[in-house]
Amino acid sequence: MNGGKPKSPGGTKYDKLVFPIVEVSMMGKARYEYTAGEALGKFLQSLKDGKILGTVCDKCGRVFIPPRLYCSYCFREVDRWIEASDEGVVITAALSYIAADRSKLEKPVTIGVVKLDVVEKKYDDHFFPGLMHYLCGFTEEDVKSMKIFGARVKARWKPNREGSIRDIECFEKI
Repeated sequence: MNGGKPKSPGGTKYDKLVFPIVEVSMMGKARYEYTAGEALGKFLQSLKDGKILGTVCDKCGRVFIPPRLYCSYCFREVDRWIEASDEGVVITAALSYIAADRSKLEKPVTIGVVKLDVVEKKYDDHFFPGLMHYLCGFTEEDVKSMKIFGARVKARWKPNREGSIRDIECFEKI
């Protein structure tokens, strides 16, 4: 223990500890890989097949997209898989001048949250099956004026898919 014994804001004495300072002049690039797991793996395969899958908890009625194996509300296993439409409604949107790789963009891209349509299921704007993704076919003014909110959109699929969220190029205005 080095240093004096200052008082904490509450008036209790504690010992001041001095930790060594380590300087690192160069940091290497760290690469991370992890297994998608059962739910995300099936979801990514469905994207490769041009479908959007989710899971359903029949007890509370929630649909999870991206899927989960356990309902975080009922604390039980989900009951089944369900296919969502590749169409939906824009709930919120923003303009971003930062690309996915964190580089600066000259012209902004529009990103937003899309509430997906699921057969026989209706949802409010607080809990719904949906995805955050790129939106296309909208102007900057559509976003700034909030005209984009409530717009109907449809997924634009890549012709050659690989099992990635980027298999959906964007959700475009219909």
